[in-house]
Amino acid sequence: MNKFESPDYYLVDNLLTDDEKMIRSAIREWVDEKVMPIIEDAYQKAEYPHQLRGQMGELGCFGANLPEKYGCAGVSNVAYGLMMQELERGDSGIRSSASVQGALVMYPIFTFGTEEQRQNWLPRLASGEAVGCFGLTEPDFGSNPGGMLTTAVKDGDSYVLNGAKMWITNGTISDVAVVWARLDGRVRGFLVEKGTPGFSAPEMHNKHSLRASITSELILQDVRIPEKNILPESGGLNSPLSCLTQARYGIAWGVIGAAMACYHEALNYAQTRIQFDKPIASFQLVQQKLVYMITEITKMQLLCLQLGRLKDSGEMNSNQVSMAKRNNVAQALEIARMARDILGANGITAEYQSMRHMCNLETVKTYEGTHDIHTLIIGNDITGIPAFK
Repeated sequence: MNKFESPDYYLVDNLLTDDEKMIRSAIREWVDEKVMPIIEDAYQKAEYPHQLRGQMGELGCFGANLPEKYGCAGVSNVAYGLMMQELERGDSGIRSSASVQGALVMYPIFTFGTEEQRQNWLPRLASGEAVGCFGLTEPDFGSNPGGMLTTAVKDGDSYVLNGAKMWITNGTISDVAVVWARLDGRVRGFLVEKGTPGFSAPEMHNKHSLRASITSELILQDVRIPEKNILPESGGLNSPLSCLTQARYGIAWGVIGAAMACYHEALNYAQTRIQFDKPIASFQLVQQKLVYMITEITKMQLLCLQLGRLKDSGEMNSNQVSMAKRNNVAQALEIARMARDILGANGITAEYQSMRHMCNLETVKTYEGTHDIHTLIIGNDITGIPAFK
C-alpha cells in the first residue's frame, strides 16, 4: 500500500488553521501506524480492537470538542471533524466507537446532566477508562423514535426502567448507558450503569457490516436506578435528537475519510495495473470514475468545512447537518463501489480496503437517520410541509 496522500483538489488545506492541520496530522499518523496494520484482521474476525481505546483517549478522540475542565481536548468543531475523518479513513467502526462515546454519551451528560454527573463520568469517558453507549432505537421504532415503548416509573427515591433497545454501538462493553425512556409520558434521559440488576447488553453477531465494531441489544427488566441517575435537564424528544445532531455532524466528516481511502487506493491501482499493454488509468471509463470520485470528495470537504465553521460560530442548525450527512454518506458509498469496480476481482480480497469501506458505509447510510429520513427532514425545512405522516 502506497503512503496515503490526502486528496485536496481545491486547496482546502489553505482554509484550515495551523492547529487544525496539526491535530489532523497527529490522528492521521496514528491511524497509519496503529489502525491500518490490524484493522483488516479485526474486521475479518468480527472483533473490536480493544487495544486502540486507551490510545484514542490519549489522543483526545473522545468528546474532543467538549471543555478541557472535564479532561476533554477542547478543540474546535472543525478540528473535531478532521479527527473523525481520519478515524474513519481507518474504519467506520473505529470512528463509530469514538463518535458514540463523545456525541451520544458525553454530550448528553455535559448538556443535560448535573455537575456531579459531569465530574464523575466525563474525565473517565474522555480517557477511555470508561465506555458508554446510547440507548434510543428500539426493536420496533428506528426512524420513528417518538413511538418509544421503554418506560421509567418513579418509585420512592428510585426509577424503575423497562424496555429494550437495539443496534447499540459499544453496548456490551459499556460501563454506562444513556437510556431514553418515557417518564409520565415525557421522554427523559437516564444513566444506567453496568451491573445493575435486570440490565443486560448481549452482543449482536453475524453482521456483514461494521464487523470491527460492537453492536448490542439493551434489555431492561425492572431495572432500578437511583434518583440521582436521571439527566435532570433532559425533557422531550428534542433532547435525544439534539444528541443525534452532534453524532451526524461527526459522521458527515468521518465518511470523507472512507471516501479518501477508497479514492487513493483506486487511483494507485489504476496507475499500476496493466491491461492491453498500458495502465488501466489510461482508459476513458476508468478516468471518468476517478474524476467523479475526486469531484465528490472536494464537494464533501467544502460542505463539511462550512458546516464546521457554522457550528463553531453557533449558527449551525440540524437541517444543515442532515444535508451534510445525507450527501456525504451517499457519495462515499458510491465512491467505495466505484473503487471496488476499478480494482476488479482483486477488490473483493482483504488485501484491499475498498470493499470493507463499502460494506461499512451501507450501515452508515442507514444509522443516525436513514438517507430517506434526512431527505424528508430537508424537504420539511424547505417546504414547511412534513411528509413523515
